[in-house]
Amino acid sequence: MPRFVDPEERKASIISAMIEALAEGGFPTFTLRSLAKRMGGSSTLITHYFPNRDALIGALLESVLSEAEVKRGELLKIGDPHERLHAVLEYFLPDDPETLALERVRVALVAHRDAEPALREFFDKLEPGMRGVMRAGLEEFVDAEDLDEMVDVLRAWTSGIALSAVEHPEMWTPERQAAALERFVSSMALPLAATSQKAVKRASTRRTPNGTRRSAKAR
Repeated sequence: MPRFVDPEERKASIISAMIEALAEGGFPTFTLRSLAKRMGGSSTLITHYFPNRDALIGALLESVLSEAEVKRGELLKIGDPHERLHAVLEYFLPDDPETLALERVRVALVAHRDAEPALREFFDKLEPGMRGVMRAGLEEFVDAEDLDEMVDVLRAWTSGIALSAVEHPEMWTPERQAAALERFVSSMALPLAATSQKAVKRASTRRTPNGTRRSAKAR
């Protein structure tokens, strides 16, 4: 009797192998046949789930964006805005083998985006998703009209750290990345935006029966 293979688990394993292959060998040598060989099977091992290379790229994008959306939901549950911003920036650090491999893939793919429509679509859809995560960390510090410009600053900083780690992994250790993050956050010294200050003030006070206002903590 053939052994049952969960389709979602198989797809996830193919995407993981794809990340490893791209991180190690880049895009020009990446084929379905080489990926199947890496996984110890024939090309049908891949084509049963992904008919071509473009479909694989689309699946990788879906995986990254899905993870980012889950992370955004987790970040929004962090009550302290400063802790949330710190967690957002930490999310973008390539400080473990898996995230470093993903950054290697990003660098490997971006060089071919103009020649490959699937890659152009990959990056066109990836960027808004990543910026959405950063907006979750900044929206209580920056008024709406300035939010996109501050997202630009964070995106440029995190991309710079990621590229440095890809180029010089022995130099940009997790410890060095964490130290750089602390310095960056300290240098920003962001106060809460005016709209958030008003919301905090409303949340921290309540009206007593006689019409006076007092702190919500004063019982």
